[in-house]
Parts: sequence; structure tokens; C-alpha cells
Amino acid sequence: MSSVLKNLSAYQPEDIPNAEDHIFGIVVSEWNSEITGALLEGALEILKIAGAKESQIHVTYVPGTFELPFGAQRMIKDKAPDAVICLGCVIQGETRHFDFICEAAANGIMQVGLQFSLPVVFGVLTTQDLEQAKARSGGKHGNKGIEASLTALKLVSYKK
Repeated sequence: MSSVLKNLSAYQPEDIPNAEDHIFGIVVSEWNSEITGALLEGALEILKIAGAKESQIHVTYVPGTFELPFGAQRMIKDKAPDAVICLGCVIQGETRHFDFICEAAANGIMQVGLQFSLPVVFGVLTTQDLEQAKARSGGKHGNKGIEASLTALKLVSYKK
């Protein structure tokens, strides 16, 4: 989580767990693709710094954030990764749709992780506006994709 006072995407390269022996799945929402594309770039950057080769990283796309749990479930069944990173962006609108999508995605992602006893990481931005989303997808507040990959790397290292 980043805030006005802190950028949590900062990391020390020597503190990144090694990814060489792991397979990673990344499920990306196509909705708000400018933002989710930037999140994906950040996520991939960290996995590669950690030593993951392209053959160890499987990326798939789903229409929106609501579909991330299903995408994660399919990724686990089809590719057998050690962790799945879910990337999405929901921007507040004028209706309660925002609340329903955010809650469903968060709960669904958590349920998939518990169902498979596997790290399934919530790399979803839930922002008030596009400016906040940009600030958290490579802007002044860091990149949630970086944070999501760091979380996945730490969680798979716990399994050893």
C-alpha cells in the first residue's frame, strides 16, 4: 500500500528472494489497460531481477477485475504455478458498482488462494480517480505490480 507519505515499491535488490526454481502466473485485467499494462511491466521487472526466465512466467488476460479470481483459478489448473499475481484497476465512479467489483475481486482472489493453498496475490488498484491510478502504477507512489511480485516472491520462499 502506498500513501502520500510513503512509496512501498522501494526495495533493496539484495533483499529479493530468488525466483529461479519457481513458476509464476500473472493474470491481468484488460479494463483500464493503460494502468494494468504498467502494473504488468513492474511485476515482470521484479520477477526477472529475481532470476525468473520468461519460460517460468505465464501471463494471461481477463476482461476485467471481477474476472481475476476465475483467471487465477484457471492459471493454477492449467500451468501449476507456485504463485499467481492478479493485476487490476478499479476507479471509483458515480455508482456503487465500484464497491461490488472491489469486494468481489478481493474475496474471490483470497478464496482461490485458500482453495489451492497457494499464494494468490491481490495486485489490484482501487482508486478514486485516474490520477491516483497513474501515481500507483509507475508514478510518484510507485508501482503496485512491483509490490505484488515482491509479495509473491516472499510467499513462495516461505514454502521452502
